[in-house]
Amino acid sequence: MVVARDIDDLPKNAANYTALTPLWFLERVALVHPTRKSVVHGSLHYTWQQTYQRCRQLGSALSKYSVGQGSTVAVIAPNIPAIYEAHFGVPMAGAVLNTVNIRLNASTIAFLLGHSSSAVIIVDQESFFLLEEALKILAEKSKNYKAPILIVVGDESCDPEALRHALGRGAIEYESFLEIGDPEFAWKPPEDEWQSITLGYTSGTTASPKGVVLSHRGAYCMSLSGALIWGMKEGAVYLWTVPMFHCNGWCYTWTLAALCGTNICLRQVTAKSVYAAIAKYKVTHFCAAPVVLNSIVNAPPEKTILPLPHVVHVMTAGAAPPPSVLFAMSERGFRITHTYGLSETYGPSTVCAWKPEWNSLPPETQARLNARQGVRYIGLEALDVVNTQNMQSVPSDGKTIGEIVMRGNSVMKGYLKNTKANTEAFANGWFHSGDLAVKHADGYIEIKDRSKDIIISGAENISSVEVENIMYSHPAILEVSVVARPDEKWGESPCAFVTLKPGRDKSDEDRLAEDIIKFCRSKMPTYWVPKSVVFGPLPKTATGKIQKHLLRAKAKEMGPVKLSKL
Repeated sequence: MVVARDIDDLPKNAANYTALTPLWFLERVALVHPTRKSVVHGSLHYTWQQTYQRCRQLGSALSKYSVGQGSTVAVIAPNIPAIYEAHFGVPMAGAVLNTVNIRLNASTIAFLLGHSSSAVIIVDQESFFLLEEALKILAEKSKNYKAPILIVVGDESCDPEALRHALGRGAIEYESFLEIGDPEFAWKPPEDEWQSITLGYTSGTTASPKGVVLSHRGAYCMSLSGALIWGMKEGAVYLWTVPMFHCNGWCYTWTLAALCGTNICLRQVTAKSVYAAIAKYKVTHFCAAPVVLNSIVNAPPEKTILPLPHVVHVMTAGAAPPPSVLFAMSERGFRITHTYGLSETYGPSTVCAWKPEWNSLPPETQARLNARQGVRYIGLEALDVVNTQNMQSVPSDGKTIGEIVMRGNSVMKGYLKNTKANTEAFANGWFHSGDLAVKHADGYIEIKDRSKDIIISGAENISSVEVENIMYSHPAILEVSVVARPDEKWGESPCAFVTLKPGRDKSDEDRLAEDIIKFCRSKMPTYWVPKSVVFGPLPKTATGKIQKHLLRAKAKEMGPVKLSKL
């Protein structure tokens, strides 16, 4: 057997090889554009030189507390400068950043902090009471509990009482902590790019949350991949609507440094605040879950600024966006890029890449095509839809359903301390998403449902996503989520949870339900039509995803749809 060899025997050396890490982006932007605005938050305005110094101070201060490789630093905060700085400062110390969802309850946060062994916790003043409750739970459950170092971030827009309370409990004020550090701190890149840079947790809807570990290499690749996919240019002005605690802000935390752009922080995301920021700061890009887009297109005139003063590029991911919402956003002048991904793939990792030939198609057709999940990112080496029984690709017929699987540099290192979950996730050399999709003739994939969200009615599979997409075109529906409800005859049948648009008469819900069901009968196969319609607000995660597991539980509590005696 002939052993394959390269054409040379040239070795790697310090001059031609270094580990990939997005930390280099910050050093470069501070050199190229030191006085350009980096981060804006209310009255706070930082330049890239200042941000670089502050991040180095954070890394230095952590190092002085013996926080380094093998340590985890948790951050519990909304989109404020401190969480942005932590994306650089924490790994500059060699530690791993664990950004925590601020909407979680105390017991779940206690689990995350304990599971991650977080040695330091940086917390926004408004979340300090929640953290106190979580630490109390953790201390009661853990035999070897060691109190973490607490650093509290003050905010002039918040009630100062929470900050005073935190300081009274021994927390260090964030700005005071930075003063301990050296603004010229000689940080070092990781020796191995496989070293962990961040840790994030899945929602844990059916079991304990799983800790998703990401590497410096993956973060570097996806930061640049996201910019290329979106066609972002140097100097982009980015509005933070997606939480930075969610998949590291889809890696745009690091992308903005690579592009020498400007970060506009939003503590609270509303349609009014989005429109206002576009006008005030000349925002060029923002990312948002479909539920945020829905609030933007349904905002009353007094909360909008239309027509838009300039083109605004919007990337959406999360739950599959209804074509009707994409169409409405385009009508208002937003240019939509539709992506798809998971926490395990550094956020979005597929894109519905726009084709010039689509420009001549009717707007409704464009929206339908753009609602597909598309093709792989540049930083994802392989994407397929397969039959999980034999791992064979499904035919490109737009009909045969299989599971989306992925492989490449934008796939996580694995789940922290969870061998069983890793074995399942990486079975047969692919990452298994758990999402069911079809593959079209042009190679673009389209999600039909999560495997757990498929409704099995009799012998037929019903895609809740397809039912929802049709229902979104009903003039009275603002939001809808369809789940399975037990059914005495069919085993399961669709149950629609509906939020009505503002101003709609809600006094006769029975009549409204009949009207919606009649509408569905005219638009979809009979067995798809929801047999139950429930009105009210829909439960959501912090990133705007509808929590279908809660709705499934509610539908189960309603009892089965009774077998007709007629």
